[in-house]
Amino acid sequence: MIAMTDAEFLEISEYIRVHYGVNLKKKRALIEGRLGFYVDSKGYRSYKEYFEFMKNDPTHRELANLLNRLTTNHTYFMREKEHFVFYERSVLPWIEHELNDRDLRVWSAGCSSGQEPYTLSIFTQNYLGARASDWDATILATDISDKALTTAKNGVYPAEELSTMPDEWRRKYFTMHDDYSFKVTPYLREKVAFKNLNLLDPFNVKKPFHAIFCRNVMIYFDNDTKTTLIDKFYDALRDGGFFFTGHSESLTALEHRFKYVSPSIYRK
Repeated sequence: MIAMTDAEFLEISEYIRVHYGVNLKKKRALIEGRLGFYVDSKGYRSYKEYFEFMKNDPTHRELANLLNRLTTNHTYFMREKEHFVFYERSVLPWIEHELNDRDLRVWSAGCSSGQEPYTLSIFTQNYLGARASDWDATILATDISDKALTTAKNGVYPAEELSTMPDEWRRKYFTMHDDYSFKVTPYLREKVAFKNLNLLDPFNVKKPFHAIFCRNVMIYFDNDTKTTLIDKFYDALRDGGFFFTGHSESLTALEHRFKYVSPSIYRK
């Protein structure tokens, strides 16, 4: 496998940081592990040669490939379950009390391969019950990785990823795809709208959100990028709206306008 020079590592990691906010300065092993075999198999003589081709590719396909390889994160259904319980018991009743038009606005930012927004949709449908047909309860789910979004849209997951889900929900919202995997039902799939979005770009929010989940995404950002992004999330929420981060993430060291609710849960 081709060796990566210090200069090549710095150039690639700085490009990703500047254009997409992802800080990989301490992730050299990750970059080499996810790019090494690919760069070698494509016949490039160096990472520099590959990187120059990527930057000058008019189709931008190689850029999409690079992002898919370096930014896709591991996730699973019901991850950090306490957030979903709080969402069902506290956020959804507040939304129902506040709404007149029954237009629920919930955003899963950095949704990866779809487990988070599908879980949010299941909790939403479970809460609404027979009233669900009267609501526009579509969850917005965005990610920078086209590969992750393709997996999310297909909605096929290994059986073990659903192991923590109640049997009733598994039967209601999933069907057997093969001996080893399940597929989300068309009903559940229609309740999530997937979209490619770089969080550093303008959000262009038409109506403010009631809740935003951005969990285990900002761990890769530097503090300046985090502060800017958190400010954008604050402006994208309606008054009283909730903001969720990952359990390993904290806003303590950052300047922000949110009110603390509990660890990794904040409110506008």
